[in-house]
Order: sequence, then C-alpha cells, then structure tokens
Amino acid sequence: MKILVTGAAGFIGFHVSHNLLNHGHEVIGLDNINDYYDRGLKYARLNILGVTQSKASISNELTKSSKFPGFKFIRTDLSDGDTIYTLFKEEQFDVVCNLAAQAGVRYSLENPSAYIDSNIVGFLNILEGCRQNNVKHLVYASSSSVYGLNKKVPFETTDSVDHPISLYAASKKSNELMAHTYSHLFGFKTTGLRFFTVYGPWGRPDMAMFLFTKAILEKKPINVFNQGNMERDFTYINDITEGVVRIVEDNFTEKYNSEELYHLYNIGNNKSVKLMDFIEAIENKLGTTAQKNMMDMQPGDVERTWANVVPLISDYDYTPNTPIQEGVDSFIDWYRKFYNV
Repeated sequence: MKILVTGAAGFIGFHVSHNLLNHGHEVIGLDNINDYYDRGLKYARLNILGVTQSKASISNELTKSSKFPGFKFIRTDLSDGDTIYTLFKEEQFDVVCNLAAQAGVRYSLENPSAYIDSNIVGFLNILEGCRQNNVKHLVYASSSSVYGLNKKVPFETTDSVDHPISLYAASKKSNELMAHTYSHLFGFKTTGLRFFTVYGPWGRPDMAMFLFTKAILEKKPINVFNQGNMERDFTYINDITEGVVRIVEDNFTEKYNSEELYHLYNIGNNKSVKLMDFIEAIENKLGTTAQKNMMDMQPGDVERTWANVVPLISDYDYTPNTPIQEGVDSFIDWYRKFYNV
C-alpha cells in the first residue's frame, strides 16, 4: 500500500514508518520538524530512515531515502492547506496515518495557538485530503488525556469524555468529533487511537522517562508531581507500534459495513503502574537512588490513567506484553548509547 505517515520525524511516527517500510509498504513521511524539542533528535530519527538533515531541511519537496526505496520525506506543516492538497492529489494514498500533532499537556498552557494550528486546522486539512482523494482509511492519534476528570478505571472508549482539563485534550476530543462527522457524511473509514503514556528508545525529551533518566545521570533532582501519588498506563513503543501497524494494514478487509466506518480504540499496556514504581525501575537499571523534589499536582495533569484495550485485543489480536522493567532497561540502553553517557 501507499501510506502517508504524518509526524514521521516524531517518536511514534518514526517507529511506525520504520515498521511499515520493513513490511514492504510505500511510505511518504511528513513532518514540520518544529522546535518544540531538540530538532537534532528528529533529524537522527530521519537519518535511520535514510534521509539526511540537509535533505530533510528542504521545505515542501519530496526527498527519496538512501536506505529504503519505498520511503520519501517532505518537510511541511499540516496547516499549509495548499501543500497538503497538492500532496494528496499527486500521491493518491491508500491509507493515511496521522500521528502529527502539537503534543504536551503543560505546553498548551503557554502556547495555545500552536494546538489550534496543528491539531485543529491541520487535522481538517487531512480530513479534506482524504475526502477529496478517495482515501479508504484514516488512522489518527488521539490521546488518553481526553478522559480528563473521569474517575472510573480502567478507561473505556464508551465513557463520557466531556470534561477535558487541557487544551491539548480538548483538541484531541475535537479530532474525534471531526472524524466522526467526515465518516458519516463522506463514507470513509476513520480509526482514532487513544495513546497511553508511550515510552521507549527514541522517546520525547519532554516526557517523564527521558527527564528522569537525564536528571539522574547528571546527578540532579527529579520533579515528582502530586507527591508521587500518580499512576500511568505506561506503554512500551513496540507495543504501540504493533497496534498501529495492524490497524493500518487492515485497510482492505471487509470487517466493517457502511454503518461502522467510525472507530475508537484505547491503545495501552492494559494496566496502571504507580509513578514511584516507575521511578524505582529507572533506579534499578542505573544502580542509584534519585534525588526527588516532591511537588504538588500540575495544572492539566490527572492522577491516574488505565486503558481498557479488550476491543483492540478482540479485533486485532493486539498483545501488549512488555514488562515495565524490560522497557525501562531498553530505553536507558538506547539513551546511554545515543548520548554517549
């Protein structure tokens, strides 16, 4: 299949692109390579896919990979409607996997317009590209943050998500509503994936796994919010990639009739891990005890997340099975090698 993967220089997008290429698909990767975090990490991911920094820096031009014959990359922004329209028209994708977004709960308090431009305007451009060019299936990233103030766990996609507590969460809920509208009006399949706290090699520097490891190795204290009384459904990147790729590759089955074009799934590890246990796993691997700044809850954060992934297991034989210590060890091994620590 010919597949558009947006956010291809990002954490999840890079892994999904690499996996799809190894499965023999043709992939067009798209990313704006913004400065939300270290661009060097994004360029390093693209280099694994065979696109050098000098080539990836060129705007609005497709660049061929030197390693994967089936991979091309374009640096552009989802909010650039004209470029997105031209790309869809010329490439005629079978499937679109939209993993590009302005991420981060706390950053949405500082720069709200970035979330509207990328997550709302950009997503509309993706929907329009799919509608106007007969794309059969749009798979897109949502987030566990949409559950907001929900107290019942594990979270299920049938739960009400009408109380988001960050603009990031609200933008992801908006994506789900927009996708539902387009599936209903224009008859193409959309599948939203609510990701739960993804971690692993090549991860984002603004996330806990990365921040804790960096600080401990530098003998600096780590910030532990809500006095450590938090739990997350930490999900290893390989388990996430497995689920995404299975759904993308399922495009040409006859599983759904015309009344079942819109789907939502949680995609997580199917269990909740205490934050202090997560920190302990990092300490175990590094052989040291972290200095901890015990702090209050931060605006936009929630105390606990836990994904019910039974529907995903049932529909796609999805099997998240990476133990937390194994995943933490894998990340730290990568971090030491990549940063020569």
